[in-house]
Amino acid sequence: MRTESWLKYASVRVLFGLYLSLLVKIILFKFHDIGLGFLWGQLQYSLHHPGMVFRRLQEGNLTPLKEITRSLEVMTPHDLVNVFGNVAIFIPFGILLGIMFQKKGISGIETILYALVVSLSLEGAQLLLAIGQFDVDDLLLNTGGALLGYFLYVVLSAAREAQAVVQTGES
Repeated sequence: MRTESWLKYASVRVLFGLYLSLLVKIILFKFHDIGLGFLWGQLQYSLHHPGMVFRRLQEGNLTPLKEITRSLEVMTPHDLVNVFGNVAIFIPFGILLGIMFQKKGISGIETILYALVVSLSLEGAQLLLAIGQFDVDDLLLNTGGALLGYFLYVVLSAAREAQAVVQTGES
């Protein structure tokens, strides 16, 4: 692998890792600092009291589109930030996946699956650590954001390739 190619390869993966750590910080901790000791205590409590985890799951939103519909009907600033924020925060996920799998290629379906796994992991962590509420609509919004990012990547890549073809033809 050429040095330039390796540098791009490594840079994109480092950027993706930084993005994922920021994603965890924002989604799980809502910009607050939460110590590892607190999280460890929450995890131990949840593991020793699985009934509490099950109850928190039942109290969450398990009905697809329920909270999205309510938010769009009420349209408070908090609701709008929640809906559009859950989409926006996963747009870089789709873009970065496209860049990382540029040579092999990645499909929209694969992007959806990767986003769903990450989003479900974050929702599960909120549930298990009792630091948020499980919301199936967040899975839909996050996955939609990743898919939007993927489509942006595809469109921008196609435009860049078309421009390169035009420039090659002019030479």
